[in-house]
Amino acid sequence: MIPATYSKFFDYNDFFIDEKVGLFKFSNAYKVFNHAGEEIGLIQQKVSTLHKVLRVIGDLKKMMPFTLEIMDTNGVIQATISRGWTMFMSKIVITDANGVEIGKIQQKFKLFKPRFIITDPQEQTIAEINGDWKAWDFTITDPNAMPIGTISKKWNGAVKEIFTSADKYVVSIAGSVHEDIRKMAIVSTAITIDMVLKER
Repeated sequence: MIPATYSKFFDYNDFFIDEKVGLFKFSNAYKVFNHAGEEIGLIQQKVSTLHKVLRVIGDLKKMMPFTLEIMDTNGVIQATISRGWTMFMSKIVITDANGVEIGKIQQKFKLFKPRFIITDPQEQTIAEINGDWKAWDFTITDPNAMPIGTISKKWNGAVKEIFTSADKYVVSIAGSVHEDIRKMAIVSTAITIDMVLKER
């Protein structure tokens, strides 16, 4: 049974992410498409006026809090990823459309080999994302280290025609991943990975 907090936005298994390029890039924004090339939502970073000023200081930017909102095409928030001030490796909280915590992300880095551990609200691991940032090739695994998804810059078909020349990538989740809050947490992490990494 799918909990009431589950959103139809997360019904898909393939999410194509395409960056929107602005004139003044104080914040990041990406359009989200499904496997058929239909736009299904937007990822938007919220940045306050104070943060716009502080972001020009490179070293400080890495410590600053950030908020990423995942919205459908009507502008309705589906999930939010947020991080507070941090000194080194940060913990990020994932909340649903009602602001209820559905998971956490813990970042671990080794050169260009980032690692993300995704846990439920009880701190139990539900998935990991490991890969090569430079090659932009990531694997999503379950707690038993079994592959359940990928993140890459490889795409084809109708969706290829809608991509701009900016950053773009595709998130593919296995059909075996149940449509519940665990999938919401996994997908939320995966489709915002570019912005999370950029904040480092």
